Amino acid sequence: MGNKTAPAGRAFCGGWTGWAALTGVLILSLVLSLRFGSSEMGWTAFWGGLFRREGYEAHTLILYALRLPRLLQGVLAGTGLSVSGVLLQSVTGNDLASPSIIGVNAGAGFVVILVLSCFPAAAAGLPLAAFAGAFGATLLIMAVASRVDASQSTVILSGIAVQALLSAGISFFSLLDTDVLVSYSAFSVGGLSNTDIRLLWLPGGIILAVLFISLAFSGRIQLLCLGDSMALSLGVRVKGVRMLCLVCASASAAAVVSFAGLLGFVGLVVPHIARKLCGARTGPLLACSALTGSSLVLLADLTGRVAFAPSELPVGIVMAFIGAPFFFFLLLRRRRVPC
Repeated sequence: MGNKTAPAGRAFCGGWTGWAALTGVLILSLVLSLRFGSSEMGWTAFWGGLFRREGYEAHTLILYALRLPRLLQGVLAGTGLSVSGVLLQSVTGNDLASPSIIGVNAGAGFVVILVLSCFPAAAAGLPLAAFAGAFGATLLIMAVASRVDASQSTVILSGIAVQALLSAGISFFSLLDTDVLVSYSAFSVGGLSNTDIRLLWLPGGIILAVLFISLAFSGRIQLLCLGDSMALSLGVRVKGVRMLCLVCASASAAAVVSFAGLLGFVGLVVPHIARKLCGARTGPLLACSALTGSSLVLLADLTGRVAFAPSELPVGIVMAFIGAPFFFFLLLRRRRVPC
């Protein structure tokens, strides 16, 4: 599974204009996510509510109590899953790697359905259970991989085995208690329906911490793309850096799962888009992925809210419509250029 360096070429984000354009798209996505929704709101009412003007109290309530928490969830989910996808694709050398493929989502789903089946009174603790399950799945993968050699192929195969085991556990509990499927299905689809902004501080802090740690180690992560032997010869502690990336990727994805459910395809799609925009250098790729992922999730959520108003299509379903064709496209033109 050796990596190949992406072809040289002028990246869209090679200069300040490219980064300014990406930032502008994100700002536009933020404004549109606040402005549009299931409730009708003109531009005058929007600005009045946004600046808390007298006579627009109802619009202020909608913006700050409902749409702002949703917007923050979209930004955090896009950033967390995109950074996780970049880290996983870099350290595994596989451009199809994502949090859902190596078992993170399966771990979260298993613990959630376990709590719903055995401890229904503890349903309020589902976000913590989802985080514990996702992070625990990665610890299990790391334990298995470290007993061998922690190579790229070992990590991927360990993830596949853990995912298969946990998926079997989810199916088992689904058959035991079919009543939990209603609650579990909403979690498994993925959505941004949590309106309590206070619950976002902890996962948000984890996601931002992972982003900064990843940027700090981006140079060493980049050297992993040259292959284990070359990285070792350049003084990189390959096993340590790979394990650090797995922990960071898992923590970031687990934090997203705790408030957005099993939101799929973001960690797979966004790194490929960002790689086309800013090139293969890990530092710029992480930053570009954070911006691109935030915009993509916000726009997907906006589509789900506006296209079927006053009903709502969960953002996870919209992302599946985007991500599944993209996944097939990657399979048809399979190239290993994750770094």
